[in-house]
Amino acid sequence: MTARPADLLIDRPAVTDGASLWRLAKDSKTLDLNSSYSYLLWCRDFAGTSAVARGADGEPVGFVTGYVRPDRPGTLLVWQVAVDSAHRGLGIAAALLDGLTARLTAERGITRVETTITPGNTASERLFTSFAARHGADLAREVLFPADLFPDGPHDPEVLYRIGPLTPTNAH
Repeated sequence: MTARPADLLIDRPAVTDGASLWRLAKDSKTLDLNSSYSYLLWCRDFAGTSAVARGADGEPVGFVTGYVRPDRPGTLLVWQVAVDSAHRGLGIAAALLDGLTARLTAERGITRVETTITPGNTASERLFTSFAARHGADLAREVLFPADLFPDGPHDPEVLYRIGPLTPTNAH
C-alpha cells in the first residue's frame, strides 16, 4: 500500500458526502461532471464499491467511485477519481485505489480493475499504470468508446485500461 498523510481516513461515502464529491469532480477541471443528483445516488447505491478520503476535519478531500460489472462480477470498473487540488501529490489517489481494491478483493473476490482514460490525462495514466506495476498485474489498453460515439459535441476517445489478475497477495 502507498504512503498517505497520517490524519487521512479512507472509508465508504455516505449520502451526505454527495455534494462534496460533486464539488471535487467540478473543481478537478478534468472529469466529466455529472449532475449533483447522480453523486447523491452514487453515494447511496454504490457506496460499497466506492471510497472517500477524509481530512482531519472529516470532510472529503478525495474520492474514487466504482461499481462491480454486472456481467463480470470479478471486475471493478472505476468510474471517477478526484483529489482536492490542495491535497494532490500526497499519494491520496493511490491510497484510495489501493484501499478500495483491497476491500473488494476481500469482500467480493474481485480479480480485475477496469477504467477508461482520455488520451492526454497524464495523472490518470500514471495512477493506473503505477497501480498495475505496484500490484504485479498485467495492463492492457484498447479504445472502448471512439470520439464519434459521443452525441454531445467534441469528446476525446475513452481508452479502456484492463488490470489484472489481482490476487489477495498482490491486491494490498
